[in-house]
Amino acid sequence: MKILDRYLVKQFLQTVLFGVIAFALIFVIIDMMEHLDEFIDEDVPGNIIIQYYFAFIPEIIRLMIPVAVLLSGLFVAGKMSNLNELTAIKSCGVSLYRFMTPFILTALFISIISVYFGGYVVPLANKHKVNIERLYMRKDVIHSGMNIVFQDSQTRIVTIASYNVGSNQAHRVSIQDFDKNDLTKMIERFDAERMKYDTLENIWVMYKIVQREFTDESEVSNSFSEYKFPDLNFSPGEVVSKQRKNEEMSLSELSDFADSQIRSGNDPTRVLIEYHSRFAFAFASVITVLFGLPISANKRRGGLAVQFGINLLITFFYLVFMKISQAFGKNGVLNPFLTAWFANFVFLAAAILNVIRARK
Repeated sequence: MKILDRYLVKQFLQTVLFGVIAFALIFVIIDMMEHLDEFIDEDVPGNIIIQYYFAFIPEIIRLMIPVAVLLSGLFVAGKMSNLNELTAIKSCGVSLYRFMTPFILTALFISIISVYFGGYVVPLANKHKVNIERLYMRKDVIHSGMNIVFQDSQTRIVTIASYNVGSNQAHRVSIQDFDKNDLTKMIERFDAERMKYDTLENIWVMYKIVQREFTDESEVSNSFSEYKFPDLNFSPGEVVSKQRKNEEMSLSELSDFADSQIRSGNDPTRVLIEYHSRFAFAFASVITVLFGLPISANKRRGGLAVQFGINLLITFFYLVFMKISQAFGKNGVLNPFLTAWFANFVFLAAAILNVIRARK
């Protein structure tokens, strides 16, 4: 059986590789045609355009791997069925379950690799892609490190005009505290020319600061040349990361960001959904293979064309179902973990039922 396993795995991986490359090229060509006017209008250099698409390809690969795996299983199993190779294999006493084993194990291996690829390689590439868009295509022109606004706790908002990552210094800083019983009512405000992180004491120090306290009747103002702020909840590394998009963060960064959101009293639901979705989407390859192989392994009227249409329809419903469940999760209806994995659980149950009902 080792010869058959090697043959199936080789055919499967070759087809997956071809599918991923083909999808990536198609998406790059479509996107290039869509943004061609933008590149010309902004006078983007040719080498920057090449960098942009090299940075874009990992995201395309991540999105297309489950589709490529599904269609590869379809073509390999469907071709063997139409050429009666599968009939010969079954006549030797090989069951459908045993025939599917190399495909499922290979898809599982691809999924494990996809977790790391989608969790660390893709965010790094996305970060470079977003920087190119900001610098050369004038998209989202607020750079990381400038005009930073975030909620540090349930009653505190921090505004930073500019931040120097190298020196851990913030310039033109405003810290606004609000009444916990009435979040529309400001009770205190600190405005500083600059703020620096003291790594020895692990505390933020503000310089040339004006403090104002507000009551219903009056306002009290004080000035300080230096003021240590002991109860700020963010670290220097979190200042810029708070302004980054989820797609630019690795799995570990998403986890840390979710923890910081909880500490500051913010809702971490969207971040946690993105975190769990990285794992769930990576294992979509196993679900699609488990669902598609029994369909492809049996001859149907219309041949590969009908099988291709059925599997493509299944993929479409899977992606739509995933987006719908994420929408419910972001509205707080579902738990973030359940939101990310709900589509996988439903289609896994349907896939197992499909395998049981298939002709062995």
